[in-house]
Amino acid sequence: MGKLEETLALHKEEYLQALKDLISIDTHDLGHGILGGLEKEGQEYLGSFLEKMGADEIVKDPMDEAVIQECYRLHHEGNLGHDQTDRYNVYAAFRGKKGGRSLLFNSHIDVMPADEVSEWTTPPFEAAVRDGKLYGRGTADMKGGLMASVLAVKLLQDAGCELPGDVIITSVCDEEGGGNGSMQAVMRGLKADGVVNCEGSSDELTLAHMGWVFFTVSFEGRSCHSGGKKNGVSAIEKAIKVIGALNEMEHDWLLQYKHPLLPAPNLNIGVIKGGSAGSTVPGDCMFQTCVHFIPGQMTMQQVIDEYTDTVMRTAKADPWMEQHPPKIEVYQTGNGFEMEADSPLPRCFEGAYRKIRGKDVRIVGAPSGCDSRLWKNIADCPTIQFGPGNLAQCHGIDEWVDLEAFYQSILIYAQLILDWGESGTTGIADTLPVI
Repeated sequence: MGKLEETLALHKEEYLQALKDLISIDTHDLGHGILGGLEKEGQEYLGSFLEKMGADEIVKDPMDEAVIQECYRLHHEGNLGHDQTDRYNVYAAFRGKKGGRSLLFNSHIDVMPADEVSEWTTPPFEAAVRDGKLYGRGTADMKGGLMASVLAVKLLQDAGCELPGDVIITSVCDEEGGGNGSMQAVMRGLKADGVVNCEGSSDELTLAHMGWVFFTVSFEGRSCHSGGKKNGVSAIEKAIKVIGALNEMEHDWLLQYKHPLLPAPNLNIGVIKGGSAGSTVPGDCMFQTCVHFIPGQMTMQQVIDEYTDTVMRTAKADPWMEQHPPKIEVYQTGNGFEMEADSPLPRCFEGAYRKIRGKDVRIVGAPSGCDSRLWKNIADCPTIQFGPGNLAQCHGIDEWVDLEAFYQSILIYAQLILDWGESGTTGIADTLPVI
């Protein structure tokens, strides 16, 4: 057993309690962040924890709509109009030896609501340990990863290890609403020689994720009593015609695009609403779609253009829709993420993982998106994704994180800090932004 493992064994209960305390604080988003969020108390707890650890700098960065608008204008990333009252990011820097490579850990403190309280075995914001798992809202998504990154620094402190390079912790808000917190962080100028996004990755190294576009398509019909159906126009039937054309477009994509780590691009009709009664020809209908696309091979604008063209071509071939065209709205977007597997940061991580786990890490892509894209695409930082937790547990009832995965992540992060800091001499993260 090495020094890090020995130190962890002495502090396991203390480290677990820190995570339990954070889980017990309700930090859920309201309406996917559009209506606000309850992150404040969680950020206050984390800021105090980091202060007690002796962080060299701690910055509270209140969310600013103008910054998100600028990000959207410059980078086509931004979820506009969210209520940001009492919402702020926390950044902390622990300074290492001058010249060592810097490493930034990125996590979000907001969680999804847990409205189905009666369906939980134990209350969602009362962290409970059962059968080697910690249960509670946010354990997997992603307070487990957030606290593991903080405790990796504490583990090195407790082990008496000097940091070879700067370590920056970022705890951001409004991620579940599309990533506004990390957008603001990168727009503020936060950078490092390497970035670790701590989203749960099922003990695998994630080096790619899909991009996405959400659409709402609305249709107009002519309502009348179903007994006189010939006098009406069914908006639902028009929507079904367009859905058929979109499914054909998806099929063409399946044949055209392949990626070694990611699934084929896909389109999901997730919501459909229309009409008022079985005896009435529906005068309105709408559906909402999520399209996931492959980075590098497809662009967000290409997806928007092809989707729009498919809808409108289908409409023009229909006499009613030609005169009453569907209305298309894009209401959330995010670009994809891809990191070269043979570049220094992934290789360094593979080595750190091997030292701790005694085996090679599996490299994968993720079908869902996260903030990794922002650090790679906008901040232009080498970025990887690894953290405790599984996608299957995220957002669900009785959400849990495996405690051994939590402890192993602390060890792997700590080893990565040592190996990455000692492997180069650039050290670009000299100061945190002054807010």
